[in-house]
Amino acid sequence: MLAAGVSKRNAFRTDYRLDNLSGQRTEGRFTADAVNRPFHFFEEDRLGKRTALYDLHVEHKARIVSFAGWDMPLNYGSQMHEHHQVRRAAGMFDVSHMTIVDIKGLQAKQYLQNLLANDVAKLQSAGKALYGCMLNERGGVMDDLIVYFMSDRSYRLVVNAATREKDLTWMRAKAQAYDVRLDERDDLAMIAVQGPLARDRVLEQFRAEDRHKAASLKPFVAAELPGYFVACTGYTGEDGFEIMLSNEQAAELWLKLLRAGVEPAGLGARDTLRLEAGMNLYGTDMDEEVTPLECALAWTVAWDPEERDFVGRQALESQRQAGVRRKQIGLVLEGKGVLRAHQRVIVEGEGEGEITSGTFSPTLKRGIALARVPVTTADACLVEIRDKRVAARVVKPPFVRYGKSCL
Repeated sequence: MLAAGVSKRNAFRTDYRLDNLSGQRTEGRFTADAVNRPFHFFEEDRLGKRTALYDLHVEHKARIVSFAGWDMPLNYGSQMHEHHQVRRAAGMFDVSHMTIVDIKGLQAKQYLQNLLANDVAKLQSAGKALYGCMLNERGGVMDDLIVYFMSDRSYRLVVNAATREKDLTWMRAKAQAYDVRLDERDDLAMIAVQGPLARDRVLEQFRAEDRHKAASLKPFVAAELPGYFVACTGYTGEDGFEIMLSNEQAAELWLKLLRAGVEPAGLGARDTLRLEAGMNLYGTDMDEEVTPLECALAWTVAWDPEERDFVGRQALESQRQAGVRRKQIGLVLEGKGVLRAHQRVIVEGEGEGEITSGTFSPTLKRGIALARVPVTTADACLVEIRDKRVAARVVKPPFVRYGKSCL
């Protein structure tokens, strides 16, 4: 299936997909400079939705591409530079294409306890967040998301852009059995600021009386400030914030951060950063045919209390009892080359698997990947690259954390 706005005559070769916290498979044109810019999308016939920051992206000469129905910046000149800027200093991403949904009502907690495999009962204090999966009845991942606790009767969810319509349809159907209301917050923009200097650069933009509250945030905790919802979450393996604010305020904050030395970064760098951080991408590393037990997300399934009957629980329990047959691993290429999605993985004596996400790591300067393989896979395998079998080492992600190699 071609991406929205892409005509068949343009698809002389298709290769890739992009994001999560945002995406689904999106096809694009593979060009000669693929090592430096692994994700390349069609730029013809753009008819997508636009965020409140779109005009600023164009003004700063962003390469605009169609992604999940949105016209989004792939890069602003050099994806490699943007990647290193986030690892070494601070970069900012427009992630306003993500879907923000507020859940409110007398049975908001009970509703989410049924809807999600992770248990929102773990959340006890305002602003606390958790990551988890929304499953179908077969235990397959319909989407991965973040949920923020406001009170027992009020929660905020951030789900993927590419799964918006499917997610909202499913969530509304499940909500009919509960006293709960779902409000899509398309009035809000979201800016992610990431990197070792990100926290300081963001705090400079807040009022003096609000800085301490934001500065004290720990990972997966958020705070409401006047005009801002500031969360200590991200998709890069670096420190930083994800800031939700009104569409009308977004451009002003973006320009302030730009003047403070925070450089814009696009979807291309976002993907290489998240892969170095060992973070899954929906539609690539997991989908409705893959359970959390098969994509290294078993830790997001809350089995206790046993009486909590969440959607997909019975299927997961059956799979766990029968024994999981495949698992997700990290791979590092031993020699030269670039690992790519869908390359075949051969595990001698055990069977075969497939790379789900692969790239050339700008930080490590070598090929890295996530792959789904037989559960008995040990510490080495072979990857088929252009009809040649190349040795790869099995590692436990992340590959990079806070700018440092984890290998």
